[in-house]
Formats: sequence, structure tokens, C-alpha cells
Amino acid sequence: MARKKKITKVPKLTNLSKAVLINIGKPLYLVIEYTLIGLLLTVSAIGKIANLTVETISSNIRALPKYINKLTKKKKLAFSKLSLPKFVFLLLFLITILSLGILIFKDLPSPRQLTTRQQVMSTKIYDRNGVLLYKIYKDENRTPIKLADVPSHVRYATLAAEDAEFYSHPGFSLRGIGRSIYKNATQGERSGGSTITQQLVKNALLSPEKTLVRKVKEILLSVETEMMYTKNEIFEMYLNEVSYGGSAYGIEEASQVYFGKSVRDISLGEASLLAGLPKSPTRFSPFGSNPENSIQRQKDVLHLMVVNKFIKQEDADKAAAEQLKFVDNKTDIKAPHFVMYVREKLVEKYGEEMVEQGGLEVYTTLDYNIQKLAEESIKTEVEKLSRLHVTNGASVVLDVQTGDILAMVGSKDYFDTKNDGNVNVTTRLRQPGSSIKVLNYAYALGNGYTPSSILQDTPVTFNTAGQPPYAPKNYDGTFKGPLTIRDALAQSRNIPAVRLLASYGVEKMIDLGEKMGINTWKDRSRFGLSLTLGGGEVKLLEVANLFATVANYGKKTELMSITKVTNYKNDVLEQNTSNTTEVLDPRVAYQLIDILKDNGARSPAFGSNSALVVRNHPEVAVKTGTSNDLRDNLTLGFNQKYLVAVWVGNNDGSPMSRIASGITGAAPIWNKIIFGLLAQEKTADWIQPEGLVKIPICTLTGTLACQGCPTRTEWFLKEKAPTLACKKETIDKINADREKRDKNKQIGVGQLLPEAASTIN
Repeated sequence: MARKKKITKVPKLTNLSKAVLINIGKPLYLVIEYTLIGLLLTVSAIGKIANLTVETISSNIRALPKYINKLTKKKKLAFSKLSLPKFVFLLLFLITILSLGILIFKDLPSPRQLTTRQQVMSTKIYDRNGVLLYKIYKDENRTPIKLADVPSHVRYATLAAEDAEFYSHPGFSLRGIGRSIYKNATQGERSGGSTITQQLVKNALLSPEKTLVRKVKEILLSVETEMMYTKNEIFEMYLNEVSYGGSAYGIEEASQVYFGKSVRDISLGEASLLAGLPKSPTRFSPFGSNPENSIQRQKDVLHLMVVNKFIKQEDADKAAAEQLKFVDNKTDIKAPHFVMYVREKLVEKYGEEMVEQGGLEVYTTLDYNIQKLAEESIKTEVEKLSRLHVTNGASVVLDVQTGDILAMVGSKDYFDTKNDGNVNVTTRLRQPGSSIKVLNYAYALGNGYTPSSILQDTPVTFNTAGQPPYAPKNYDGTFKGPLTIRDALAQSRNIPAVRLLASYGVEKMIDLGEKMGINTWKDRSRFGLSLTLGGGEVKLLEVANLFATVANYGKKTELMSITKVTNYKNDVLEQNTSNTTEVLDPRVAYQLIDILKDNGARSPAFGSNSALVVRNHPEVAVKTGTSNDLRDNLTLGFNQKYLVAVWVGNNDGSPMSRIASGITGAAPIWNKIIFGLLAQEKTADWIQPEGLVKIPICTLTGTLACQGCPTRTEWFLKEKAPTLACKKETIDKINADREKRDKNKQIGVGQLLPEAASTIN
């Protein structure tokens, strides 16, 4: 199937260029390579001698002054006859050589230790109370295998992915190092250009930190290893040493962990996936938060196998089309989606080696007791929703004041990989439905509108040049005529929200969204007025951060998952604290909170005793959201301490049943979680910011009350408080219109009078 000889793909060459490459390029390359080897071995010898000299001097340091004095008196020191400048130069040179020897070669291990080395230290991830969530460790699950027992397609896949020149280089690759330097300088990639031998040495014998000194040690040990062992022995040690993710070290253990069978029995498709893992076991894991990365990496490996003439293109196509069957991923891990979320952040900052071998102690923001509450609520309630074609759920719990992630449930069952349970929905793009209306109203209330401003809930069509006409509809298909902003938001009416957004423009909503935590609306040209109804995908974490900003009186706090990281020496590598910025007028935030906790205002749409009501806690504010195609259903709610966000739906994007609404989908799960958090806590009123006034207003006109109009008290920014009252004839006309509309509904003529409809260009 494949040829053992490795052929590197190169651009087409002329006969002259080929001759130059063969007769000049290759010999020159070999001269440079072996000159470097000789230099490294020479420096190594000098370094070892220097270390020995330093150790000898150190052991006799007390006698050294007397010994030098004795030699000087007998005039046996040749350098005593040197001039002062030459003496100083020689002294500095010797000090430099000694320093380099100590720095680079002190405690340099022998390649013989590849079979006698000590185990490296594990990294531990804890919750905020010291509960161990996960241990990232090395050399725990390993099943050695002889190279002769590893199928050729597994070996070729590994060579193509990691080091196609393995059988032709002396332990390091000048071309690989050159490519690495170029990529680091021009593309900002963190690439080391390491050969298989170098990877074996650095994983087995050296510390995981990335420094120039370690790189020199790595190359030197690689050369010595190549001199001490055969290529096949090195390759065998590598295949039994390298990490394939989690506790799977070595190709045999990896095959068992991912596919439940020996590496002797895996296919080319399975082999190419395994071969792609060592480059970044966290990023490319099929059990990670983004399993699609593993498939893309598999295709890259297959392409490299074709490029290097290890397989034919038809073999690669067949392997890429193979349906891979993974075994259940059962690992001793608590809060798995959160742990993998944290692990990815650690790898981004410290690299795979440091995370897997560096003995890090990672302290996180998670509260495992809250995590268990959220996990159990998601699991039990989603099962009840199966009749509504709801197969999955996710949740995030935040501390609204600090931004700490207290719980993160990415799916109903992380270990159900057959149904993409390892996918973390809290970090995936989904439509937020009407929950995003809070952002629209936040901008409006900060820019001239008040909770008593009147919006029309009537038919409307928006005509925009170059786009089809847009006629928004309400969830229930009805229209309610004029509504205050309080009623329109509390009852989640679609048409008033779209009319409101049209009055100031989509750009301003996006601007405020970015300030409040939405980072995924990069291509603004994609969005129109439907943005306020959830037409722009966001991550659950982002919309949760937006709501937490409102709950924190307009102060946005960066989400935090890691509080402190220390190494095995107990040195603090990082220590994080809350980073808060005011992005919304606290008075506007208070107005939104007051609307979202107003059960009376939302009752016409949701009922007075819905799942949005938290028993004994009337201070809780809440908003639902359902995408128009019924693919996503959310509920987000908060008090002064906690923000709970819940999503339900299907990972494959298939729609739920029509009855999976704001109060039958995510809301019961949300209620169960937040009630569990607040059951033992007393209710607490929200603190009114300065600059707000509460005034009785007419609910039909939004002005000060007059004779015959229904009234209620409303919060206003002091400078926006109404000064004019309504007129009796206006109230009479509004009431008359409502009577006609109600009469038309009863006789089936229509929901609104013709004059109530409008078209906006």
C-alpha cells in the first residue's frame, strides 16, 4: 500500500536547478548539519568539564585562596606574567565558559535515562472550595507495544503528521527549525520544529518550560540519543511515550481509550485520527468541546500521507469517508465541560507540555455544589421534555458581581459522545430568541425612551433597498395595539421591539452589545432588524454576561474561570481578580430590572403563576427567548447575587415541538436551579440608584395621568420625567378603538382595523 522510502513534495525544478540541488545543496546541508553536531558535542564536553571543575573548586573553596597564594609565590602560574588587559580578558572568557557550562549542561540527563527516568508531576484542577475536579497526569495509563506489532499504516500516519524526515535526519532537522523560525516570525505560530527524537527527549527527560536553554539541551540530547539507539528503537519509545490526550499515553493505550481495541486492529481512518492528536491533544480531542477539530486534523494527516507518498489519494478518500465509532468516554472527572473549558485556556497560555507535565495547581471559580444542582436539574428536566422533541440542555451560573463562573453544564450528558454530549453548548453559537430584546431596550431607555413610552403592536412592513420586505410577527399571531415599553418588554411582544430598533438603527444595538459582552457579531452586514428577535447567533456565555451586566447595575465584569495557578514549587504563575467597567447607566439597569421582575406586567402573556415566578423571591428578574424556527429556547434570570442561564434544544439544530415555549422548555429548569440557590436565602430589595423618580402615569398614553385613564407608578430618569398630562378626549378615543378591535375579534373580521396597519420605508 505504501512505500518505505519517503519522498518530500517540492516545486517542479529545471534540470539545472536539480543539478545544483543534488551536487551543491545536499552536500552543503550535510556539512552544516554535521558541523553543528560536532560543535554541540564539543561544547557538551567542555560544559561537562566545566561542571566538574566548578564542583571540584566548590568542594575545596576554603583552601582555594591559600592554594592560589602558594602558586603565585612559586611563580608557577603562567598567567601571572600576562599584562592586566590580557589577564582580565582571559578571566572573563573562563567565567563565560564556566557560566555557559553551568547554565546549559548542569544536571543534563543521559539518554540512557529514557528507560529509568522518574515520572513527571500531574496538574490538578480544583473548584473554589478545594474540591478536586480533575487530575491531568502522565504515565498513568500506558500499555507498551513493540514497533513490529504496530501496523505500517499507523507508523506512516505518525511519520506524516510529526516527522516525515525521521529516518534521514541525525536527531534534529535544520529545515524544520528554519520553517519554525519563519512561521514564528511571520505568522505568529507557536511552532517548535521538533523531530520525533526531540519530542521523545523533551517529554521524557526535560522540563516542560519553553526556553532557549532547554531547546539547546533538547537538540544535544537528541544527537546523543541517535548515537546511542537505532531509529526503530527511538520510534518505538516515541510511540509508547507521547500523549494522545487525557490519561492516554502511548499509541496502544490511545487506541484502547478512543476505539476500544488494540492498535493492531485499527483502520487507516482511525490511525490518521490518532496520529493527529499529539500536536495538540486538547484542541484535537474527539472527546473535547470541539470534536469537529479532530476530524479536520484527521483529514490534514491523510493529506500529508498522500504528499509524502505513503498512501494513494483513493486510500485517503476512503479513510476520510469512514464513520469512526468511539467508545464511551468515562473518565474520573467532575464538571467535565467546565474542566475542558479551563484546560483549553491553560493550554493556550502555558502549552500542552506544561499543563500535562508541569505539576500545576489550578484554582477555579466553580462551586461544585452549585454545579451538581445544575447538572441534576438539566438531566431530569430534559428527560421530561423528550415528548416535545427536546434532547439536550445547557446552563451557566454566574456571580453577577465578580463575573465568576459558578457552574457550567454544556450538555445533558458529557459522556454521551454518540449524541455529541461532549460538545459544550454554552460556548457554541445559537440564536437567543427574544432574550436579546433586553439589549435593544437597554439602548432605548438610555437614549430618550422611558418605561412608559408607547410602542405600537400593529402590523407593519419594513422595506429596505436591496432586501425583501420584512413583516415581523408576534409569537401568538395577535396584535395588541399601543403598549408601554414596560408591557411590550415584559410580555415579549415582537413587533414593538422591531419598531423600536428601527427608530435608531441596528448599528447602535450592536455597539452596546459589544460593550455588554457580545463578541460574536463581527460581520455587521449580516444583521437587520430581526437582530432584536434573536436573528444574530450568540454564545450562551455571552448573553449570560449581558444579563449579569444588567444585574450588576450596568457594570460589566469579565467572565472569570481561573483564580490562581501555581507550579510544583508553589510559585504563583497567575492570580486573577475581577475586572469591572461601567457600560450602562445604573438607572437604566434598574429600570430594566424593575420591568423584568414585574410579574403583573408579564402575566397577560405568561400567566400569573408561571415557571418564571420564584417562590418567596419576587426580586428575581427573568426573560425568556425562543428562536422563530423553534431550534433554541432560553431562560435567563437573576437576583443581586446569581445569574442563571438555561438553554434547551437539539445539538443537530432540528426544531422542537411548537409547545416548547418560553414557559415549557428552559423555564422549569431555570426555576429549579435558581430556587435551589435561593431556598435558604431571604428576599432582598434592589437598591434604587440616585437620579430616579417614581411618578404615577397614564398607561394608555405614557404621560401624567388625567381623568378616566388607568394609572400606575413608573420609574423615570430624573431629567426624563414627564411634565404633561393626557387629555380626556384622547383617552375616550383610545378606549373606543379598543372596543371596535375587540368586537372585530369576536365576529372574526380581523384583529385590527385597517388603519392600524402601516408600512415603513
